[in-house]
Amino acid sequence: MSIGAISPSSTSPPPARDARPAQPSASAQPSTATASTATTLTPEAQALIDQLKTRDTEVRQHEQAHLATAGGLAVSGASYTYQRGPNGVSYAIGGEVNIDTSPGGTPEETIQRARTIQAAALAPAEPSGADRSVAAQARQMETQARAVLAQQQTQDATGKLQSTYGVAPPAPPRVDIYA
Repeated sequence: MSIGAISPSSTSPPPARDARPAQPSASAQPSTATASTATTLTPEAQALIDQLKTRDTEVRQHEQAHLATAGGLAVSGASYTYQRGPNGVSYAIGGEVNIDTSPGGTPEETIQRARTIQAAALAPAEPSGADRSVAAQARQMETQARAVLAQQQTQDATGKLQSTYGVAPPAPPRVDIYA
């Protein structure tokens, strides 16, 4: 299961994969960059680059929060979806972290794993919808493990009672009604 599936936000423009870097006009002065990259970007292109840089930072921080909290349950590092800016640089606009969401060998281990998964899913400052969905699934996994654990504890207590006193626990009361 993937958490941190942060997709391109509605505030960022759609991927401009076919966009070409802006060409300098005849009256434009070259920037102070090296001679080989001396192109002047339009104000719109520079604004897009600024948005992409901001989004790149947000996405990378989001995925790193998942990784830092997931610990050993992270199957791999973060993977990113990129968009090339008008300056030719690729910026991360989405990403995900794959987390092992399998149950543990015991109910106690499953409860611990579910808590770690939930914490990893909700680790970013602004969890995505996919993050919240994974957290909800982890809560359900924990609830099921707790039910199994309670059933095991009840069976263990019944077995101890039988072995200690040599008798079966009393049957629940019943009422027979004859008409």
